[in-house]
Amino acid sequence: MTMTPFRPVGGTGAGRTFRRLALAGLIMALTTVVSHQASHAQENAAEEAARRKAALSKLPADAAQRRFGTIPLPSAGQAAVFGFYSLGCLSGGVMLPPDGPTWQVMRLSRNRNWGHPALVEFLQNFAAKVPSTTGWPGILVGDMGQPRGGPMLTGHASHQIGLDADIWLTGMPAGRLSAGAREEVSAINVVRSDWNDIDPSRWTPSHMALLKTAASYRQVERVLVNPAIKRALCRDAGSDRRWLSKIRPTPGHNYHFHIRLACPAGETACRRQAPPPTSDGCGAELDWWFSAEARRPKPYKPAPPLMVADLPAQCRAVIDSAAASARN
Repeated sequence: MTMTPFRPVGGTGAGRTFRRLALAGLIMALTTVVSHQASHAQENAAEEAARRKAALSKLPADAAQRRFGTIPLPSAGQAAVFGFYSLGCLSGGVMLPPDGPTWQVMRLSRNRNWGHPALVEFLQNFAAKVPSTTGWPGILVGDMGQPRGGPMLTGHASHQIGLDADIWLTGMPAGRLSAGAREEVSAINVVRSDWNDIDPSRWTPSHMALLKTAASYRQVERVLVNPAIKRALCRDAGSDRRWLSKIRPTPGHNYHFHIRLACPAGETACRRQAPPPTSDGCGAELDWWFSAEARRPKPYKPAPPLMVADLPAQCRAVIDSAAASARN
């Protein structure tokens, strides 16, 4: 995997710049290799609360996870992205309503149904298209971002700038789920127990149609799925394979898939990710994910907690800013 060094947005001091570069490289590597294995996306409210409590007990006062992970509302003002998907924050975030005609937000107690307006608009448009392309009534939306973005107390290394969202690989039911059910119900694991392929008793053509629909949007930069799901898509895609280049294999993602939008136009402080290869990604690149090397990664030393000072300089103002009004 090729990584582009992080170019800080503001900030002073050679030491801080060096630390930010090192942290960004490490975080980006871990994001696509291990972070979603530990995201615990299916944990219920009690399990999530216990992990949050444990995280808070160990974090220093100015840890970015603590500061961004405990603030309940977005900052006031115009929406703006600062930094990178795994090292940044969001000003003027917007909430995706918990209920829409073709979507329902899950795990509401996490307060992670926030994002850049471009993400909220995309999800609403995508959800509206799902019934006609999949036959599902709509989508179940998992974690998006926090009200002001930034690192999370639990789970994801990315989802920091309001341009990432997890969509469950389980169709929305025809009826509305209660608030309690949204905290307890689990999505369906569509990958076989040996991790070599999809589970044919759970995987359906609707799943492929869902992922193809997501990848068809111009603003979608990546769709992250389990390698076994990518293998199934490569096998069954047929002659139209252009969309497969955006489907990127990564560990986990057997209950949900991850949509990542490109930096919106005019967001000059948003650092884009290198575009994916133009090939369909179905050859040796995919085979590697089923190798012993991929399945038994070398141990690594956990990075120290990110501090607010490690984020782009604008993130200090974002975290200290007044809260937006209830209109969000």
